Amino acid sequence: MHDAAPGNDAGPFDALLLLSFGGPEGPDEVVPFLENVTRGRGVPPERLAEAGAHYAQFGGVSPINAQNRELIAAIEKEFAARGPALPVYWGNRNWRPYLTDTLRRMADDGVRHAAVLVTSAYASYSGCGQYHENLLAAQAELGDAAPRLDKLRHFFNHPGFVEPLVDHVVAARASLPEALRPGARLVMTTHSIPTATAETSGPDGNAYVRQHQETARLVAAGVKKAVKFPHVPWDLVFQSRSGPPQVPWLEPDVNDHLERLHADGVRAAVLVPIGFLSDHMEVVYDLDVEAAATAERLGMQVVRAATTGSDPRFAAAVRDLVLERAAVLRGDHPERCALGTMGPSHDVCPLGCCPDPRGRGEGLRGAALHGTPA
Repeated sequence: MHDAAPGNDAGPFDALLLLSFGGPEGPDEVVPFLENVTRGRGVPPERLAEAGAHYAQFGGVSPINAQNRELIAAIEKEFAARGPALPVYWGNRNWRPYLTDTLRRMADDGVRHAAVLVTSAYASYSGCGQYHENLLAAQAELGDAAPRLDKLRHFFNHPGFVEPLVDHVVAARASLPEALRPGARLVMTTHSIPTATAETSGPDGNAYVRQHQETARLVAAGVKKAVKFPHVPWDLVFQSRSGPPQVPWLEPDVNDHLERLHADGVRAAVLVPIGFLSDHMEVVYDLDVEAAATAERLGMQVVRAATTGSDPRFAAAVRDLVLERAAVLRGDHPERCALGTMGPSHDVCPLGCCPDPRGRGEGLRGAALHGTPA
């Protein structure tokens, strides 16, 4: 375990809020959920029907909510064992439990100041900036009764996130035929976003790709050390593109990349969803169904590594991040745990960081971002 801050003093926090994307938990919830996700984007009904068909293959249930419940249980177990004694709440952007409803319950329970863990490890508008706007809008709806909220920093290079990924890759690689393991390519995947959005991510731009490259490098280095092999080749690729074809998005797509690897004589690969804390529909459909079908057609041996999920090391990392941020707010200078060369992320996002690509929400963020959620 990695204690990033000494002791168990979480003051001034009196709660932790887990903030996530949300997902349907039955067939009747799929279309309303997708309408929430795409509201204001002009997505045609046939595209919603196509996405809904993905959920239908899994009984209309996204795995994300169940995995968030498991993560909350792991965090509560960590808090109970090592402190601090903080209640854990859960709210979603796009489905029940909705963020505003959760924030209202927190206010009714007397919560005045909460740390916020967003289940996105990287800087981007959809993974950070939009969640800031969600938090600020929910606070505005509650008015003076709303708790103060401080979002914890990005955890893409925290050992509690990276080390479980290393172990999952080692396990997945070991499931390949022994003769294929030395040449197996690690295909690190994350959600594609528009290139213009990627270019404006983070305080100085291009943070989304740079942070993913760092996580991929750290995972590959950990795997190399674990399997004691001189070279573990890897690539960063993208999945789950959903935008119009005329808008450039990050590439290469994972399926196109598998085609190229096959053409280059690569016989095996491990798909590593580093862009996702836990399984989303994008993981179980785009990788376990679509990419698996591409590999089968090509005659490639492809396995998928698990996500970090509710691993106890990540629950311990959440505790670290809460204590670290609490210490900062008290004016202390705690140890800030991070692997690699990029160092720990900033606590408070500068104005203009990860802006809305459609130019919306900046008034709300500009009025309240500094000193509210980080």
